[in-house]
Amino acid sequence: MNDAFFINRCIDLALLGAGAVAPNPMVGAVLVYNGRVIGEGYHRRYGEAHAEVNCISSVKEEDRNYIASSTMYVSLEPCAHYGKTPPCADLIIKQGIKKVVIGCSDSFAQVNGAGIRKLRDAGIEVFTGLCEEACRELNKRFFTFHEKRRPYIILKWAQSMDGFIGSDSKRLFITNDITNRLTHKWRSEEAAIIVGTNTALIDDPSLTNRYYFGKNPLRMFVDRHLSLKQQANLLNNETATVIFNATKNLSDAKTDYAKIFFEKDVEERILTYCFEKKIQSIIIEGGAKFLQSFIHAGYWDECRLITNTALQAFAGIKAPALKEAVLLRSEEIFSDRIDYYKKA
Repeated sequence: MNDAFFINRCIDLALLGAGAVAPNPMVGAVLVYNGRVIGEGYHRRYGEAHAEVNCISSVKEEDRNYIASSTMYVSLEPCAHYGKTPPCADLIIKQGIKKVVIGCSDSFAQVNGAGIRKLRDAGIEVFTGLCEEACRELNKRFFTFHEKRRPYIILKWAQSMDGFIGSDSKRLFITNDITNRLTHKWRSEEAAIIVGTNTALIDDPSLTNRYYFGKNPLRMFVDRHLSLKQQANLLNNETATVIFNATKNLSDAKTDYAKIFFEKDVEERILTYCFEKKIQSIIIEGGAKFLQSFIHAGYWDECRLITNTALQAFAGIKAPALKEAVLLRSEEIFSDRIDYYKKA
């Protein structure tokens, strides 16, 4: 077993915190003595102990004498500042660990190399950039937010085999029950979800996570003239909601009316709001014009396109047209094919 093996184990551990640690990054750590793992840990929940702390805490009493002679593997640069918890770099130094292997550096302004410098200044041997691409992919939401100053954007829609996303006057049901559960799992993993006005009016969606365990995303929708009826699902106070409109700024316990300028750059104004509210990821679920506007503006990172290969709609609302897209992989759930794209 080599260094890459243990960094990949860190990634596997980090993923156990998916959906629970944002706005912090997902991080995993492994402590290895003479090729034997004596401790493992990951960041479990925002505000709680970091991966390095949980890793060291997991070491059994009979192995604690080996900590200082072990190698610490961690998927992300240890923090060097006081936040919700003390600096992890300080803990590593205090434990007397002599070697640290880091998957990738942390571009967050309060870290950004400070953790690595602190470790090296203490005489610790530090190796960085091992499995770096995989470690950055693990925290693509976190890195996009801090480096591009906007949330990580996932486009998602379902279409018929002949390329229609919906009907002009009513909701078109496209995906099967199992795919529906998967899409609700996706909702549980992201900070927010948003739809345009037509989808809000015609489909009357809830935009909640009902078919999978975990949290609801912050639900958001565009309603320029506040024309959605009060009995609509999006106004049922079930979960926190943001309404982008042209009329008023007003907040109460669960609803935030966010006034924006609609004449130009609507997408950028929505993303600016998300950045200011520290929303690191967002799923855009429709409708076709709203999705296309983000594609046209170049504001997207990933697309999850579901096609019901057994359904012909013959007419209706045409699906958006992707551009600058690279197909990563495909999977099938009965008649539903899911194509995963990234922006080139």
